[in-house]
Amino acid sequence: MYKSLIRPILFKYDPEAIHHFTFNTLKKLNKIPGVSAILRSKFSNKDPRLSREVFGLKFKNPVGLAAGFDKDAKLYKELSNLGFGFIEVGTVTPKPQPGNDKKRLFRLKADQAIINRMGFNNGGVEQMVEELKKNTDVLIGGNIGKNKVTPNEEAVEDYKICFEALFDYVDYFVVNVSSPNTPNLRALQDKEPLTHLLKTLMELNNAKPKQKPILLKIAPDLTDSQLLDIIDIVQETKIDGVIATNTTISREGLKSEDKNETGGLSGKPLTKRSTEVIKFLSEKSNKAFPIIGVGGIHTAEDAIEKLEAGASLVQLYTGFIYEGPALIKAINKKILENYPKL
Repeated sequence: MYKSLIRPILFKYDPEAIHHFTFNTLKKLNKIPGVSAILRSKFSNKDPRLSREVFGLKFKNPVGLAAGFDKDAKLYKELSNLGFGFIEVGTVTPKPQPGNDKKRLFRLKADQAIINRMGFNNGGVEQMVEELKKNTDVLIGGNIGKNKVTPNEEAVEDYKICFEALFDYVDYFVVNVSSPNTPNLRALQDKEPLTHLLKTLMELNNAKPKQKPILLKIAPDLTDSQLLDIIDIVQETKIDGVIATNTTISREGLKSEDKNETGGLSGKPLTKRSTEVIKFLSEKSNKAFPIIGVGGIHTAEDAIEKLEAGASLVQLYTGFIYEGPALIKAINKKILENYPKL
């Protein structure tokens, strides 16, 4: 129904406008008595064989929503009713910021892809905390970044502010230094600044009575040499894992008319590369740390490939927009068909 009826209507309108429309619609629908229960019964799979324990957390199933969809943690409960095992909110910054000028979100329908140059538009970490105080049962990841106006030399302070503010309200943290839409942000992926940033956050973490997992989200555009550096950094700083991958700046093989828009490309064109990165990290590190696989998951088979490549969990974003919530259930069903192998 989604792909044949709902999606064609939604795709007639501006992508960012329709995102807010569907966001508000989901919010209102779930306020109607009984709707949340209906959605859970239709899309959720409660088979205990789907549960996973990764970096000390228990996930009811291994299919999550990637950061960027629920930037301000305003819809995580409603989204969890669609069958997600966990929701990652953000990217959030210390202070509110509007992001880049519009138009900044483009559908590449011929490529089953999206280009975005949103620029960490969000209401700031204090607003997110107020939203997360309402959480009772959704496993939440907090994706943290720096404000656009903060120079890289001071970026660590922005990450520290977000970490401290969110610590009591999220289950794990994701350090985002790989978005292509904040000027010079990706320079923080270089070995020296990245090691310093992660060590600083780990010091804060280790000072807590109970620690929270810290993950690093990396770009798909890193070379093999840079990926080897990432393995070294993870092992040196003792963070808990990696999310592979963020959006790409590559435009190879695209057919859509908006293919040359600046920003990060997500969706089907990223399927192969993100899986390659997962496989490389898993094999070269000898499976030394968990990996969350994200990038171009549009079918259950795409998710299985990432799990077989070495991912412990997977996340959806663009595939969720193109395929609808039935994709979540299809992935979980395919995992059960491959149980106990996966």
